[in-house]
Amino acid sequence: MSEIRVDKEGVIARVTLSNPGKLNAINISMWHGLAQCFAALSADQALRCVIIQGEGGNFAAGADIDEFATVRSNHEQGMAYHTISIAGALEAIAACIHPTIAAIDGVCVGGGLEIACACDLRIAAPSSRFGIPINKLGFPLAPGELQGLLQLVGKAAALEILLEGRVFDAAEAKDKGLIHRIVDDVHADAGSTAERIARGAPLAARMNKLLVRRLSLHPAPLTADELRAAFAFFDSADYREGVRAFIEKRTPDFTGR
Repeated sequence: MSEIRVDKEGVIARVTLSNPGKLNAINISMWHGLAQCFAALSADQALRCVIIQGEGGNFAAGADIDEFATVRSNHEQGMAYHTISIAGALEAIAACIHPTIAAIDGVCVGGGLEIACACDLRIAAPSSRFGIPINKLGFPLAPGELQGLLQLVGKAAALEILLEGRVFDAAEAKDKGLIHRIVDDVHADAGSTAERIARGAPLAARMNKLLVRRLSLHPAPLTADELRAAFAFFDSADYREGVRAFIEKRTPDFTGR
């Protein structure tokens, strides 16, 4: 049975993509589950980081082709599938207020790669494989999904990935800018990374995410309200704690307030 599983350990959550026997291919119920899951995680102020991973040695092998005949068999269904189901999931991941980490091993192609692209950090195992080979299925990448790829790798690499439809290794993925680093134990490294993030000030992490997203998608100058919000940290207890801890040469105890 396919599912999106969520496990919380203190201030860190792990979201697991699970579709046994199909390399964790994402079906429509999983796309909807991802949107609901990340909306709930984003509303949980106690969290400080979210890790996304696949079950059983693979991240995700794209969309579940077996259901295409029933959920995207015509123009109207196809548009809804991409602009509502997939777009809703990717937007929920990208807009999550908490930092997100994709812990990638095995296959990370198609929709699986799109999920990884929606995360803030991508850490991969040496044996992981990447690509968007949908040219072999007769369709292009949907505009909203293409945006995430373009932001990471740019026009030249995006066209290479889509026009050739090759599946390539982790070293090439890093060279293209798809992933941040390659590590032998990807799940342990993702956990350590999440712990480092969690030790920092959560309000600062959330504002960094918000500003990077805002300025990369809409590079226009910040409005007066946005600028005031960017400096609201001066009134926070965490700001006072951080400065005080630095002066006292101790580890800060951030509370998110």
